[in-house]
Amino acid sequence: MQLAGRALRAEWTKLRTVPSTGWTLLAVVVMTTAVGALVSWDLTPPDCERSDQSCDFDLTKLSLSGLYIGQAAVVVLAVLAVTAEYEAGMIRTTLAACPRRLTVLAAKAAVLAPVVLLISVVSVLGSLVTGREILARGGFTAAGGYRPLSLGDGPTLRAYGGTVLYLALVAIIALGIGFVVRHTGGTVTLVLGLLYLAPVITIAVSDPRWREWIQQVSPMTAGLSVQATLRLDALPISPWRGLGVVALYAAVSTVTAAVALRFRDA
Repeated sequence: MQLAGRALRAEWTKLRTVPSTGWTLLAVVVMTTAVGALVSWDLTPPDCERSDQSCDFDLTKLSLSGLYIGQAAVVVLAVLAVTAEYEAGMIRTTLAACPRRLTVLAAKAAVLAPVVLLISVVSVLGSLVTGREILARGGFTAAGGYRPLSLGDGPTLRAYGGTVLYLALVAIIALGIGFVVRHTGGTVTLVLGLLYLAPVITIAVSDPRWREWIQQVSPMTAGLSVQATLRLDALPISPWRGLGVVALYAAVSTVTAAVALRFRDA
């Protein structure tokens, strides 16, 4: 227990004293909130009584659009928590101070996850506040048949809460891959490719069955189904099952990192 406590304190000290941590956390909040606000500002409610346009905008999901960009900063934060030590050679010092390598992995995950959860809460609440204000000013009001964004609404609460969990799981995925690849550029490229490549591939796939399967196994497409509050029957995978797919990726990444860390030299 004492060794685990020392490892936790050491990882917390390293994470909070690195200058890039503060800037990266700020980037998560700014990008997530700003892009979501921009998308909300660009929306115009259609005149549903005079046109055939659909009025069932999923405002909750649209207000969280900034997550598509903000998650990249989460990936960078998680990757640097591991690869910066490898590239500087400090990982040898870390493992000398804490010879139990799985304890090092657990300590890094235990420190990183709460930080990402906290900054994710700030980001999604920022998206909620700015989105609600901008959408209301843009005409998306209760009088127009639109529900205001509120955590008192069950589907909306699930969308925002699920988004927080999604970002934490993405961080764990990136952390695990960082221990395997041990190189900042390579790890960031691999994780971002894992997240963003599948949506691009689905555009080129013509077979609807293959397209749906790719969406079901892609961590970003499956995981962000938790943001949907309307037309759930049209989703390739249900919200909580989609988040479960991301959790599975996180578990596999963590186990792979544990094996690599256990049987490979620093």
